[in-house]
Amino acid sequence: MEVSGLQVYYSSQQALGRVTLPIRKEAITALVGPSGSGKTTFLLCLNRLTDLIPGCRVEGSIRLHGEEILGHGCNLLRLRRRVGMIFQKPNPFPFSIRRNFTLPLREHGMKDRQEQEARLEQVLRAVGLWSEVKDRLHRPAPELSGGQQQRLCIARALALEPEVLLLDEPCSALDPLSSGIVEDLITSLRNRYTLVIVTHNLPQARRIADFASLFWNVEGVGRLVESAPIQSFFEAPTEKLTRDYVAGVRG
Repeated sequence: MEVSGLQVYYSSQQALGRVTLPIRKEAITALVGPSGSGKTTFLLCLNRLTDLIPGCRVEGSIRLHGEEILGHGCNLLRLRRRVGMIFQKPNPFPFSIRRNFTLPLREHGMKDRQEQEARLEQVLRAVGLWSEVKDRLHRPAPELSGGQQQRLCIARALALEPEVLLLDEPCSALDPLSSGIVEDLITSLRNRYTLVIVTHNLPQARRIADFASLFWNVEGVGRLVESAPIQSFFEAPTEKLTRDYVAGVRG
């Protein structure tokens, strides 16, 4: 993805100011920075969930494989299949585990029951959940533990065969053990998907990401301060604000 000159307004208040950032293919990009610096707003722009926010206006350019996604002609259903989203709090549908998959698959055109079942098993195996739930697919998904629910939500997104996966603090609502499992899962997805993760956990960003971008609130507007490969970001940042932030002086 290529983001250029991105600006976001909530009514008359500017929330994000002229962000230009390449999102590298089949790599993990971590968005870090204090609360209120525009990280989640930036993430929501990447599959146009900002369209669902009353009074939100987005300007600039976002290209997915060269295709402009901010134009009026963009097919949003197709876009959100190509660019999936995982939220901070797991959000399984209040149905059975199986229906959490068959419902979106049907909505996106997969009608064959056997094909649905094969895809369900494939993605549950991919997130390490198949052995834990294969005998209770008829049970309500909200009965699962928090970590299992988050892995289920990731599997549900993968079932639609996305190109990009957006993750908004996917481990922050989990206990340390579950967080570690989800973190390992995210790491295993690199080289197959393009991943963008918002995290306040700098050690986590350093462990799992290939690139990092620091966002900061500057006079009420979220701005991109620095973006670099992960080793350079932590060991040789070019901006003083980044040096202070990774050293724990600011933020």
